[in-house]
Amino acid sequence: MRFERKYQITHLSKSAVEQAIRLHPAGFRPIFAPRQVNNIYFDTPDFQTFRHNLDGTNQRKKYRLRWYSTDLQAIVQPNFEVKIKHNELGTKQVTSFPSTSLSELPKIIRQVNQHTHHLLHLTPTLLNTYQRGYWGTSNGKFRITVDWQLNYYAPHTRNRFCSVPIEQKAVVVELKYEEASDYLAKEVLNYLPFRQTKHSKYVNGILLGQTIK
Repeated sequence: MRFERKYQITHLSKSAVEQAIRLHPAGFRPIFAPRQVNNIYFDTPDFQTFRHNLDGTNQRKKYRLRWYSTDLQAIVQPNFEVKIKHNELGTKQVTSFPSTSLSELPKIIRQVNQHTHHLLHLTPTLLNTYQRGYWGTSNGKFRITVDWQLNYYAPHTRNRFCSVPIEQKAVVVELKYEEASDYLAKEVLNYLPFRQTKHSKYVNGILLGQTIK
């Protein structure tokens, strides 16, 4: 299991954030080309996942379909992910799903519920996209992701999302490391010039959608 330390930054540009990471004494450097991340989040009819996350429930799960593409309509080689959180530690179960398209949302809903054995009656509650950059230390023990251009699409109907996104003007930084490296984390954390925050893109997207409505 691993830790994910999150920072929602609204007072600095993406380039300023990256410059601070580059100057970190741990020697963070880009380890992967930036790419667009797309997610469809699923929740129970009574928004159990949302409520557990908002309340900070110690044991909780999050369900999403994730794929990487600048074409939001083409869902190519997606993975269905169940993110599992135990207090501050997290892991995820990942299952490959067949490629499809956003217009096939009813079929995706059926596949998701078949995969979860119809126990939760999951329904799509949010679509979001963002650009992500990847940074890491030379020893491979610490990784940082930098997310920007965050856009959220609320459901228009059960089978379709709104076409106009809601934008979140922020840069989101996540420091990620395995539980076994926690004894080294203090030095890394001390040199990050950002204030750690509680942040969930899923919760933020739902709340932003409610505000617009």
